[in-house]
Amino acid sequence: MKQYKTVGWREWVTLPELGIDKIKAKVDTGARTSALHAFSLKPFKEGNKDRISFDIHPLQHNTDKVLTCVADIIDLRWVSDSGGHREERFVICTPLSMGEESWPIEITLTERDTMLFRMLLGRSAIRRRFMVNPAKSFITTK
Repeated sequence: MKQYKTVGWREWVTLPELGIDKIKAKVDTGARTSALHAFSLKPFKEGNKDRISFDIHPLQHNTDKVLTCVADIIDLRWVSDSGGHREERFVICTPLSMGEESWPIEITLTERDTMLFRMLLGRSAIRRRFMVNPAKSFITTK
């Protein structure tokens, strides 16, 4: 049987291709897809590719720091949030680093200003990689 590394219910992660060197993520096994706080979404065409520019506040409780990110759009998908509200969201794929691991994940873009975490790390992103210990936090942080 495969041994999985353990993560806590919240972890610091990096999204290097988006220029995000540190963002606190809630590990959410109830969410299928990961979600990232994004606003000022501007989809555009670059050659044959559908791309999107968006801004984020990478730090909790800090709206002064703003990063502008650009990524390829891989899908436009209807997502139900924890309150049962349906929303159509852009989906991007980008590498995520957590601890010593790095792998590509799908992320939906949505406004999360009122939420405690700027990012949710859904079960698809951690499947067959990690076990979650809900009593621990920041296990992968050195």
